[in-house]
Amino acid sequence: MSTSESLPHVDNSPIQKSDEEWRRELTPEEYYVLRQAGTERPFTGEYHDTHAQGVYQCRACGHELFTSNEKFDSHCGWPSFWAPLAEDRVRYIKDRALGMERIEVRCGHCDSHLGHVFEGEGYGTPTDQRYCINSVSMRLVPKD
Repeated sequence: MSTSESLPHVDNSPIQKSDEEWRRELTPEEYYVLRQAGTERPFTGEYHDTHAQGVYQCRACGHELFTSNEKFDSHCGWPSFWAPLAEDRVRYIKDRALGMERIEVRCGHCDSHLGHVFEGEGYGTPTDQRYCINSVSMRLVPKD
């Protein structure tokens, strides 16, 4: 990119809303997953078996998170990606629930729960990581 070109403005300041605002804006299932760190049942989500090209945005705030270029078939029951769009798009939290240690993935803009990231499973992806993301946490914006 030349120095005379500029990127479109993106507001990266964190979104802060009350619990009541989130409850009004999200469906009960979206609220359960995005705001209460729930999980949709495997093989039931809208995008677990989707191969359409495009960008996956956070369903709560529209922040771009993943692209179809990094999506792969892990056959785990949830959409899987080997990397986020950029590291600042997501944040990570140690999750010790369910008697194991996992790494939770959250939206870097609104702090909504997306899913978990796993390493070393042998999928042969460029990063050897699997971002296991709930379909209800995202919205696919198809490529033009």
